[in-house]
Amino acid sequence: MHVSQPRQSLGVIFHPLFPPETLADYAHRAEAAGFDELWLWDDCFLPGALTSAAIALSATQRLKVGIGLMPATAYNSLFAAMEITTLARAFPGRILPGFGHGIGSWMQQIGAAPKSSLKSLGETVDAVQRLLAGECVTAQGTQVQLEAVQMQLTPTVIPPVLVGAMQEKTLRLAGRSAEGAILPALSSPAYVRWALEHIREGMAETGRNNTQLVVYLDAKVGVDAEAARRPIRRWIAERLPWSAVQLKPLGLAEEAAALVERYGTKEAAQHIPDAWVDALSASGTPRQAVDAIRRLWDAGATSVVLQPLDGDPDCLEAYARELLPLLRA
Repeated sequence: MHVSQPRQSLGVIFHPLFPPETLADYAHRAEAAGFDELWLWDDCFLPGALTSAAIALSATQRLKVGIGLMPATAYNSLFAAMEITTLARAFPGRILPGFGHGIGSWMQQIGAAPKSSLKSLGETVDAVQRLLAGECVTAQGTQVQLEAVQMQLTPTVIPPVLVGAMQEKTLRLAGRSAEGAILPALSSPAYVRWALEHIREGMAETGRNNTQLVVYLDAKVGVDAEAARRPIRRWIAERLPWSAVQLKPLGLAEEAAALVERYGTKEAAQHIPDAWVDALSASGTPRQAVDAIRRLWDAGATSVVLQPLDGDPDCLEAYARELLPLLRA
């Protein structure tokens, strides 16, 4: 059996820059506040996501814990399945593993650069799913080489394997081969709808009829709307040069590129229109942030995951105090 996600789940990220010794308390507070999910990153050179997931799950009773993302080329598919099985058996229905391409420069740095990023991701996701299901797997692919490999113990509740995606081909892979997709921050409602079109194309290839869509959302709230939006503007400006695919459905890709070319990323932040901030983040007053969350749900996200800015230690309390009461209402 596979875990199905509730419609309109709300999650929060434990940023990898937060000290891991604070994770158990953070997870406990997130659950007590009413969040449905806690998400972890598996970034190189920072604390590991699988061990962090065990900490978060142990500290809570119902909270689902997601990993977004494990780099496919950095994980042997059998050992990934083994670790996921441990968490899935100990905490049935509460682990949400996600795989992705990994940051290219990091994968090169650690000797895990793929021959084909798309093939490597697809092979890993396929092998992990089959191993979790108890199949005997033989594969001689670009990334995955297995000879009659089979798990001796499998999860009683098989967790959904998700794929981190931005571009068309990876989105179709997510629809074709995985139980869902994870979209990065700067995903507007227009981009979510565009991504879903490609995910559904992939689903049609294999006859799937259900998928989860997790969307990360930069969030910063406060009584002073502009004070809350100011750091969000800077964060958006820094990522504009790498976000053309997300900006195209909004019709902003060329305008954003021209803005950065004219002002540079630092000064460009001062010229980002309010409409861009509204579309690309949940920031400003609590009502503005709640409206942004609901727009993503309406666009097709099954889970919106609030992403704190780097090292923002007060984010969880602010989200719980300012946003959750409005969302419940």
